[in-house]
Amino acid sequence: MDDKVVRDYLRRFLNWREAHADLKSAFKDVPFEDQGKRPPKSPHSPWQILEHMRLAQNDILEFCTNPKYKARNWPDDYWPKKSAPPDKSAWGKSVKAFEKDLKDLQDLISDPKTDLETPVPHGSGQTVFREALLVADHNAYHVGQLVLVRRLLGCWPET
Repeated sequence: MDDKVVRDYLRRFLNWREAHADLKSAFKDVPFEDQGKRPPKSPHSPWQILEHMRLAQNDILEFCTNPKYKARNWPDDYWPKKSAPPDKSAWGKSVKAFEKDLKDLQDLISDPKTDLETPVPHGSGQTVFREALLVADHNAYHVGQLVLVRRLLGCWPET
């Protein structure tokens, strides 16, 4: 397959809506009063899921682009401690940061100078291609989780 085609599919795969809700829909219109709620028996609130997605994606982007990358501590550095956002602006700020990192990752993949197949020098065999697939898989999993939590809270638009 042509390198440009692979890059294009990989870039689009990070946020396509082929078989499930897309990121924009999952993050849109979550009322502030529901952002920190956990449905019964749910381990996470919408805020915790969004922040986890943002933190994990940012970590992977840093891993791919920063030669001085330092591994974060699991799970402490990947999940917010509190169920609710600190204020009403936090959700929007987190979404914007998530979207910026996603665009940066898409730009990295699209850049023909980026070697998708050579292991990241400071890693243990990971490639940018593998890390992009990891982000896509991780985000898709948590989008599903966020949609379910929103449905249980009654703040997912019924179709």
